[in-house]
Amino acid sequence: MTISPRHDEGMATRRKVLGDAYVDGAQRRKTGFDAPFQEFITEAAWSHVWSRPNLSLRERSMITIALLAAGGHDEEVAMHVRATANTGASREDIREALLHVAIYAGVPAANSAFRIVKQVFAEMDESEIDGNAGQGTPNGAASKEDEGA
Repeated sequence: MTISPRHDEGMATRRKVLGDAYVDGAQRRKTGFDAPFQEFITEAAWSHVWSRPNLSLRERSMITIALLAAGGHDEEVAMHVRATANTGASREDIREALLHVAIYAGVPAANSAFRIVKQVFAEMDESEIDGNAGQGTPNGAASKEDEGA
């Protein structure tokens, strides 16, 4: 398979946002079955959308978390909250995004997202206490969202 410039750009952005360890893990778990999907998201999401110049990674991160929360995509919410360590979105930014979710997508979606985000923050804080800050992957360990990120 020929690697396109879009793939290279997307992979670079994906690594910048999610971290090398996370992306390397997702690549190791890639099979012939999901390889076309992995190529699609690398080019479509990470190159065509995340690599555009008009929004910062921080802004894209906030938008993404809000959209994932509104859609009830809990595992992806957790992964992208962990990725804020790389995008610059603060906890206050995330809270504000989730308040928008409550108004525009519904209180139940925001309530679920707040629960997930608080859990992720606790895990991130524990990781910092243990001296593991910045190590590992945005989701901590392999899980279902590895296939979609």
